[in-house]
This record gives sequence, C-alpha cells and structure tokens, in this order.
Amino acid sequence: MPVATQIKQQIESSSWIRKMFEEGAALRQQYGEENVFDFTLGNPTMEPPKELHQELQRIAANPKPGMHRYMNNAGYDETRAAVAEVIAEKCSNNITKNHIVMTCGAGAALNVVLKTLLNPSDEVIILTPYFVEYKFYIDNQGGVPVEVGTEDNFQPDLAAIAAAINSRTRAIIINSPNNPTGVIYPEQTLKSLGNLLQKKEAEFGTVIVTISDEPYARISFGETVPCIFNCIQNSLIVTSHSKDLALPGERIGYLAANPMMIEVDLFMQGAIFCNRVLGFVNAPALMQRLVTNLQRVSVDVEEYRRKRDILYNKLIELGFEMVKPDGGFYLFPKSPLADEMEFIRIAQKYKILLVPGSGFGAPGFFRIAYCVEDKVIEKSLPVWEKLAREAGLSAG
Repeated sequence: MPVATQIKQQIESSSWIRKMFEEGAALRQQYGEENVFDFTLGNPTMEPPKELHQELQRIAANPKPGMHRYMNNAGYDETRAAVAEVIAEKCSNNITKNHIVMTCGAGAALNVVLKTLLNPSDEVIILTPYFVEYKFYIDNQGGVPVEVGTEDNFQPDLAAIAAAINSRTRAIIINSPNNPTGVIYPEQTLKSLGNLLQKKEAEFGTVIVTISDEPYARISFGETVPCIFNCIQNSLIVTSHSKDLALPGERIGYLAANPMMIEVDLFMQGAIFCNRVLGFVNAPALMQRLVTNLQRVSVDVEEYRRKRDILYNKLIELGFEMVKPDGGFYLFPKSPLADEMEFIRIAQKYKILLVPGSGFGAPGFFRIAYCVEDKVIEKSLPVWEKLAREAGLSAG
C-alpha cells in the first residue's frame, strides 16, 4: 500500500515510541507483568473522582430527548459557560462562553488552533524539552516548528526566544506544568515573555500568539499555575480533562481565547469552522454533558505528590540529577551515561522501561511517568539501586 514519503519519514523519526511499546510487551510476556516496571506512558492508573461517577449515573438515569444529537460546532452553551466561569475566577478578564470551543481533547484543540492561525511556512516556536507530538501537529497545518532551548532549570530562555523570532513567527507553544519536566513557569516569567512578544510584534508588524497547553494545570504541588491571559494579550489556552479527571480515553477538552486578543471574534469564527472541517465536528455530546458540572473537581493531587516524592527522593539518594517537578506526573533525570539510549538499554536489562530524552528534543535525559500503581514504584526501588550501581553512580 502506498504511503506518503513524509509519513514514512515521520514514522521513522518517532520509531522509538513503537520500539518502547514492542520491547515492553515482549518483557511482560516473558517475565510477567508484575516483574516489569513500565514508566513509559503518561496513562494515569488513578480512577476518576467519585463525583464523575455520580454525575454519569445522574445523566444516565435522566436522559433528555435529543441529548446525543449534533449541536453547535463550538459545543453546548451550558458546558462552554461552565468552563468560562471557572477560567474567569482565575483570570482577570471578561471571558464568556463565546470564547470557548469544546474539543476532542487537547490534541484536537492544538490542531484546531494551528489550522486557524497558520499560513504555509509560518513558524511556531516550541521550547525544549517539548511534548513529542507538537512537531507533528505543526506540520499537519503546514507550519514549521522552531526548537528553542531552555535554561538549565528548564525555564524559558527569553534571550534565546527573542533570537528565534522573525517576521514568519506566528505562535509559540508553552506547556506548564511541563511534559516531561514538571516545571511550572512563574507569572513574572510569563509577563516578561509577554513584554518580549509585544516588542517583537511591533518590530515586525505581526501578531504572535502564545498557545498555553495546560492538561496538567490542576496537578500542581503548591505553586499555582498562572493564568496566561493575565500575562500575555494574544494568548490561548488548550487543555483536556485527560489528567485532572483521569479521562484520557474519553477525549474531552477545550480551547479558550483571551477576550483581549486582537480580532478575537474572527479567531473564534475560524476555530469553530476548523473544528468542523478537520473532522472532529464537535466534542462528544455525552462527555460535554458530563464535565459541565465537574469544572471544579479534580483527582487527588496529593496522590501524585506522594508518588513523586517516593521516586524522586530515592533517585536523588542514588545520585541521579534532576529538577524537582512542581506539577504533572513525570520526572526528567539527567542520564548518568553520555548516551541516554545506552542507559535505557541497561535499564531494560533490569526490566525498567523508560523514554529517551531525545524524543522530547532533549538528548542526555530520560523521562519517568510515575502515574503508575504504588506497587510498581515500591517494587522498583531496589531494582533502581542495581541499575544505578551498574551506571556508575556512587550512591547506587
């Protein structure tokens, strides 16, 4: 069967993902699932909060005629209004349902936004390390991804961002708490970024939109995730309930536009149109109804904090180096070996499955997803000791 050359190349460039799946499956089959420590996927094992099950039962027990039919492509008015109300509590502006589009998760929201914004060859800045799909999403809509490095603590490097901006720069994607590092960008950093972007917009006579990807925003461990709308005028939020309500398989999320964004009404028209023509048409009807009354509900964040602390403290004790994450459910340690792929191969010998940092644009690191069951973390701790010892860490 013929496959486009570009798709062949993209399959090859992301082959490490497929390889990790295949090797993990082979190890589980050979040694038993209980003896394999799979930290590769950000697929939370935590169940949704009880309020979600109660709401689902209420909806199922009181079906309304037409509740599964098509609706406005932007989504149900009551769902969008509920989303806007909660955002308005955090953001000091007059956001309404007219600034919300319900989407099939954050991935759909990003594709809708990028299709709405990009002309062919427009550039989109992404900060390394970044969520692996960003480059593919940008390419989907004819854009060009521009990778910009971050500081040693994974905070934005404003000087590097300034140097990367030119007349073709159309957007920048930020992700806080970040996947894979777990860092949160402070409000002052975002305001400084906003000032920088305003200067560049004036210099080039363009509009540069900041796209804040926030699926982990409610999973923060003390430090509040700032509202991007309070910091940058031309800004958007894209997010999902995959993580905060533990619903990754239901594909429900939204995009929200800053009411102060230049030509925001025109953008919203474009986003609603793109939601339809990209094939999403609208977000799932049942899921929209389900999350309407759950906008202030989240999973127990303390569970993730506890998992983080167990694994982080153990790895630091063993001599691993990493920035302590402020949110999300990932650790991003520095590889003790210069070649992180060599380290990952050694880890596989101990049946520990990890993701290479090069997949996130950050070679020399590796990602651990600690959104796994407690028994996986606890049982892995003595195995990490053996791995650390073989990798040459003095405390291992």
